[in-house]
Amino acid sequence: MAKENIPTTPALLALRAAKVDFEIHTYPYVDKGGTKASSLALGVDEHMVVKTIVLETGEKKPLICLMHGDRQISTKKLARVLGVKTVSPCDPAVAERHTGYQVGGTSPFGTRKALPVYFEKSLLDLDAIYINGGARGVLVRIAPEVLERLLRATPVEVATE
Repeated sequence: MAKENIPTTPALLALRAAKVDFEIHTYPYVDKGGTKASSLALGVDEHMVVKTIVLETGEKKPLICLMHGDRQISTKKLARVLGVKTVSPCDPAVAERHTGYQVGGTSPFGTRKALPVYFEKSLLDLDAIYINGGARGVLVRIAPEVLERLLRATPVEVATE
């Protein structure tokens, strides 16, 4: 059997350097398929697949928010948590400049610039999460506690009702 060609990404290098236990899972990337396509391809609950969203405040300060694949981020709730007027998604080209990753392959690990990271608190209730490994079609399975330990991410409750 041929060895699978898994790209070496800044995210995978960061996880290895931090000695994080993780498993790499690849799947056929579907343009605009999102977490629904990846969860179906891997046969896992979409609630366990984490989307990495690059946002910015009204003052154009970038940040990352991590959310369950089957939920949406309330930008109003997030703005309140941050104490700013507004939060909105970054333009894809701007997000790529901040992170160094292509949209659809954005990982919170190994970003080009150190960005503040926030994550939906209920992710900690899961035994494991599947999060982007820094390339389209690559997810890593890790313990959710890694988000706080490695990223110094802040737990928040910003899912839409």
